[in-house]
Amino acid sequence: MGRIALDTLDGQSFDVAVIGAGANGASAAQHLASAGYSVLLIDKGDFACGASGHSSRILHCGLRYLATGSSLAEILAHPARFATACRMAREAMCCRAEFAAATPERMRHFTLCFPIFRDHPYRPWHLDSAFRLLAALAPKTLDSKRAPLDYRRLKPQDARDTLPFAKWLRDADKLRGIASYREYQFDWPERIVTDTALDAERLGALVRNYTALTAMTRRRDGPWALKLRDTAQGDGEVEVNAKIVLNMAGIWIDQVNALSGIETRRKITGTKGIHVAVQMPPEFKGYGIGTFGRDAWPFYCLPWRDLHYFGPTETLFEGDPDDIRSTDEEIDWVLGEANYLFPGLEIRRENIVYTWACVRPLTYDPELLPRGKRSREIHDLGPDGLPNVFALTAGPIMTHRSTGKALCRNVARRLEPTRPARSPSYGSRAISEEPRSGPLQHSPEVTLAQLRHAAEFEQVSNLIDLLFHRVEAGWSRTMAHGDAREAARGIADILGWHEERIEAEVRRYHSHLETRHGPGVGMGAIAPVSLRDET
Repeated sequence: MGRIALDTLDGQSFDVAVIGAGANGASAAQHLASAGYSVLLIDKGDFACGASGHSSRILHCGLRYLATGSSLAEILAHPARFATACRMAREAMCCRAEFAAATPERMRHFTLCFPIFRDHPYRPWHLDSAFRLLAALAPKTLDSKRAPLDYRRLKPQDARDTLPFAKWLRDADKLRGIASYREYQFDWPERIVTDTALDAERLGALVRNYTALTAMTRRRDGPWALKLRDTAQGDGEVEVNAKIVLNMAGIWIDQVNALSGIETRRKITGTKGIHVAVQMPPEFKGYGIGTFGRDAWPFYCLPWRDLHYFGPTETLFEGDPDDIRSTDEEIDWVLGEANYLFPGLEIRRENIVYTWACVRPLTYDPELLPRGKRSREIHDLGPDGLPNVFALTAGPIMTHRSTGKALCRNVARRLEPTRPARSPSYGSRAISEEPRSGPLQHSPEVTLAQLRHAAEFEQVSNLIDLLFHRVEAGWSRTMAHGDAREAARGIADILGWHEERIEAEVRRYHSHLETRHGPGVGMGAIAPVSLRDET
């Protein structure tokens, strides 16, 4: 259905209100509605407009958790740390297998190669041991066979003979070998989140994007009174009641807690990561490269459709969470690391197709982990003066389904469901396919029928929602720059847009591309990366 009017919410009561419709908030609403709770899911922006839609997109196997910047021997010397790493790695393996079984159409695989250099802290046997451990941690079900590891390790000469990109790697004399394994990506995370939110709606949840929480007050009889405002229209305010509140607002969690007027302890450390997309030489097709940057943090070159992207950065973020973009300094750092890894290539600014940035909502732990704690945590805010309020930190998109189930279990300890249980659907939603509906001029994978279906039934408020979160045009090479006006005209009658609004939407869309993805995005041909000119 379309977006319900805000005033229809006024005075309604819910078992659970979920604040934030990213991957984890949408999953929480889906699983709670499935269990029989009355649920309200809101977000001050669109679905997946925060970190969920701007991550590294990796549905990874959990190797990262076993390689935290120290040697495996050092991790083994700290049992508690090792136990946490194993728990997180097992959950990664389980989530990867479950997603492959339930939603294979929204994932893609590639070969991720890990060069082992003499100046890195890891040795070949470390990788061998880590993958034996991952295999042991994998679920012992048929689902695990749907997402195999396919691990192997090649000696330096075998790697150069077998892997076509290897000749461009740095320091051939320091290469101990290359480990490779099968890795997966979420194909189009925004659509995954949108499908999850809309399935929560199918299960009975009231779902509304562009709805901001402006205040929360606990009533004497127990429930929380929540004041809501429409951020798309800019006017109107209503009040609803909820017995339990789930603060799933990501990097805005501390801001949401502050709306209670009660001083609570800080929960979030934001770390910023940017990515730079370029067209690599054909020898890189189907391959990703994982390594460590010169700052000892993980650094990737990953395939994405017909492009590759480099990143991420790992910097503390203390800026405006509503204005996250790649800076010149960050782009220069990524290009510097890329050219250090591949000194035989000349990767320049003019090769950049687009960039994107996000801030990860990690757990605040300044004494032990100044850049944030990565293990997922569900916080009971009762001790902070907010009874029956829970918040989630450091929940990546890859574990969003297990997170939704865990939150549902937390709610069940406090509250009985009020409705019959129903089964959730994890499959992707069908998008209208009228055979006579033509494609967009510059985005042939998208049809007018798909645009109109999304505008009518999927809570579209603007062109950014439509072209990035509902259809695939936004993440194309041109980012649908040349399709914006055609798309706006195609849905104008459904959304009541007159000519002035159409032109305003086109300007806003182009401005979004310019500020969030880089100057000149989609406006001309981008040169592919070429060999360095040694002359």
